[in-house]
Amino acid sequence: MISRRRWTTGGLAALAAVFIAGGAAGESAETPALQLEGKIPLGDVRGRIDHMAIDLARQRLFVAALGHDGLAVVDLKAQRLDRIIGGLREPQGVGYDGATDMVYVANGGDGSVRLFKGDDLSPGGRIELGSDADNVRVDSKAGRIFVGHGDGALAIVDANMHKTIASVALKAHPESFQLDDKTDRIFVNVPNAGSIDVVDRTSAKTIASWSTATRSANFAMALDQIRQRVLVAFRHPAELGVFSAVDGGLISSIRTCGDIDDVFVDSRRDRVYVSCGEGFLDVLAAEGTSYRSLGRVATAVSARTSLFVPELDRLLLAVPARGTTTAAISVFRPQP
Repeated sequence: MISRRRWTTGGLAALAAVFIAGGAAGESAETPALQLEGKIPLGDVRGRIDHMAIDLARQRLFVAALGHDGLAVVDLKAQRLDRIIGGLREPQGVGYDGATDMVYVANGGDGSVRLFKGDDLSPGGRIELGSDADNVRVDSKAGRIFVGHGDGALAIVDANMHKTIASVALKAHPESFQLDDKTDRIFVNVPNAGSIDVVDRTSAKTIASWSTATRSANFAMALDQIRQRVLVAFRHPAELGVFSAVDGGLISSIRTCGDIDDVFVDSRRDRVYVSCGEGFLDVLAAEGTSYRSLGRVATAVSARTSLFVPELDRLLLAVPARGTTTAAISVFRPQP
């Protein structure tokens, strides 16, 4: 279990302060860049686990239990599974909008986006997108929710009216996509089209398309806002491509673990975390125009979905059930 000294402190500010203080100086050179603190069991959740989102104010983690047709709600402060919301259809993407206190769950099985009210997680509505509703991104300031779905579309949902107000046409199904905080651009992985598309969220139009050339299966993505880099994780070959956010030029690439599903930037440490179904977490450090390996942490086979939460200074990894081992959320603390 996770140390209660770190996880039961009252209030988010106190919790975050303890978390950040945890990475004390003076660690030995052999200390891994990510240290496992503990695991939070997910009860009887079976099958594949997909993406996650967090409600920081309540310290709750939302986990899309795709193979279980449910949404697992984890109480991070109490270090326990709070509940499982059932009756979903292959939930894939999850987003939480703090401005409207609403949880959005995208379902691949029926193409719907189910809404749940943040206070009691009661049903808050339903949006029909047609098919294969997948990744969810939230722009609380603009009052917009973005959902990738179907054979090639990005739905733009009004967070107050809870309805689709625009749709961006793409050449194939979108996987991970990221909202550029500094501009109106959205960078979208479109693996079946062999491209990374750039969308203008104001006009809801694709304004550029970058070829992935000989690389394929570009599912995960992150933005290095400081360097204006788009980090795209490929499965074939297993590597991280570093692209210029200005013109899409490939700047460099670095080999990674296999079956990548998530990648995150730790701006505080100038690092990148990569989670792979092969059973590893790769840690990379920014160096010049590229990144170098800081080490590899063994996890578990099929544990490929993760979420880095800067406010808590923690990387949360979803580990699916295997054999007699129950599903869990592994909590890693960056070092130092």
